[in-house]
Amino acid sequence: MDIVEEVKQCITDALPGSIVQVQGASGHFEIAVQWSEFEGQRILQRQRTVYRAIKHLMAGDDAPVHAVDKMVCETP
Repeated sequence: MDIVEEVKQCITDALPGSIVQVQGASGHFEIAVQWSEFEGQRILQRQRTVYRAIKHLMAGDDAPVHAVDKMVCETP
């Protein structure tokens, strides 16, 4: 599984029923997530939820995810 698919799978696993799109390469990614459970949450809360799902991919000096350049988190 390539890193784009791995990021997508980690988010999908952590946020059941979400619609996830991931683009990127060379450690930089753009992530878009639609999830009904975001209802009533502020933007920062939504982003923290997504970051928690991929934090293990961002840990360490040789982490496959270096940066999330853009993240959109919305309700369907």
